[in-house]
Amino acid sequence: MTRATGAALRSARTVQVVAQAKINLRLRILAREASGFHQLETLLLRLELGDVIRVRRAATARTLDVTGEADPSAIGPMERNLAWRAALAYADVAGWSDGFAIELEKRIPIGGGLGGGSADAGAVLRALDAMAARPLGEAALLRIAFTLGADVPFLTSGHASALAWGRGERLLALSPPPRRSVVLLVPSFGVSTKEAYGWLEGPRASSMPVGDATGILKPSSLKSWTHIAALAVNDFQEVVSTRHPEIAALVAGLRDMGCAPAMLSGSGSVVFGVEPAEALGVRFVDAGGEGQPTVRAVVTASADRVEPVVALD
Repeated sequence: MTRATGAALRSARTVQVVAQAKINLRLRILAREASGFHQLETLLLRLELGDVIRVRRAATARTLDVTGEADPSAIGPMERNLAWRAALAYADVAGWSDGFAIELEKRIPIGGGLGGGSADAGAVLRALDAMAARPLGEAALLRIAFTLGADVPFLTSGHASALAWGRGERLLALSPPPRRSVVLLVPSFGVSTKEAYGWLEGPRASSMPVGDATGILKPSSLKSWTHIAALAVNDFQEVVSTRHPEIAALVAGLRDMGCAPAMLSGSGSVVFGVEPAEALGVRFVDAGGEGQPTVRAVVTASADRVEPVVALD
């Protein structure tokens, strides 16, 4: 594997990039537009965990091969796959007339709020642009990313951490906090983002915060885990926990063990805790007891950089 940039990548036959997962350290759903889309405010951080994307030049054929996921039905049809949609969108905007073969090795839990599909889309956009004779550049890639989903702009950008507003298109790059271990608790069920937004349409619980002053989100303070933990909130957590009480139990368990923050990521169903010992997740899952829903623990770390596109051959 060769770490290459510029001309070397443009001449490469195959490139590879890790599509890093994300967690939401803060997620506020602020308003619903007349269009049906929601305005949000979120603090995003990449993880070291990621899917592996390989893109190979081809004469004319355009293909996508997905591996690493035991249940093909969880992936869905190819035309709905965000990596595939990103590739077609890039080809259309950039005038890419050749073929390509995309290999996607899934490692990020599907339907867990970790941005797996969005990460794949962002990685494909970056990979194709690295191979292009006339790269579009990040600004153009972000415009394409915005058409694909709220998390895609961040996961296309060169930022390891950022604040995002609107529908994810407004990004403020941040210096990432110090690298810490992160345990992900992955229930056996997923949560539909569309359903989760629907649950928010009903009356929110009185304990749910309703609009902190934006001024308290000082970028300089968001490099500290202590400050991040104090600001951590996810508007989905209460409504998802109402439907799935085990979510609240997982969050409480991680907090009792000293994780800060410990919370739902995105609309769920994955719960994460920052800075546990590696054995923490295993011990917590084992403590669930007979008859409890199956929970898988994945131990990773927060990322302090965006993984680069590299040339394979």
